[in-house]
Amino acid sequence: MADQVAVSHDVTKLVEKIKDVKIAMMTTIENGNELHSRPMYTSEPEEDGTLWFFTEQDSQKVDEVQQDRHVNLGYADPSANLYVAISGTAQVVTDRAKIKELWNEGLRGWFPKGSDDPNIALLRVTIDKGEFWDTPSSTLLRAYAYVKAVVTGERDQPSAERQSVVIPS
Repeated sequence: MADQVAVSHDVTKLVEKIKDVKIAMMTTIENGNELHSRPMYTSEPEEDGTLWFFTEQDSQKVDEVQQDRHVNLGYADPSANLYVAISGTAQVVTDRAKIKELWNEGLRGWFPKGSDDPNIALLRVTIDKGEFWDTPSSTLLRAYAYVKAVVTGERDQPSAERQSVVIPS
């Protein structure tokens, strides 16, 4: 059975899905063709879909983004059976006012000198495309899928739909 895909140009539903999932796996391109992923803390997403991440100006990811701005972000909340994939373009931002606006004391663990650290930068990700999958998460439904697989030897096809958000350029 093929995935059912609902396509939208409205990023607000995508932002709503990820606003409480703070850690994303960010994938960049290194050496021109190798994928490089690492966990990143997402600051509060903006309604227009702009995503912000704190980083160090002298980090490898900044070098990678300056070579190739394409990034991929993966979000997951297994307890809610929510999975989100976002592709976008990243830009290094060193605007001190924006850094102070987005700063919270929880970041001090990564940036002990605080928001005034001259090595702090932001990665601004503009969403080009995003997809999310959210399925019912009840234990009863998972038990049903397990029993069906054991009894029939066939995988249960969940009724969740994959939804795609494409941002017009």
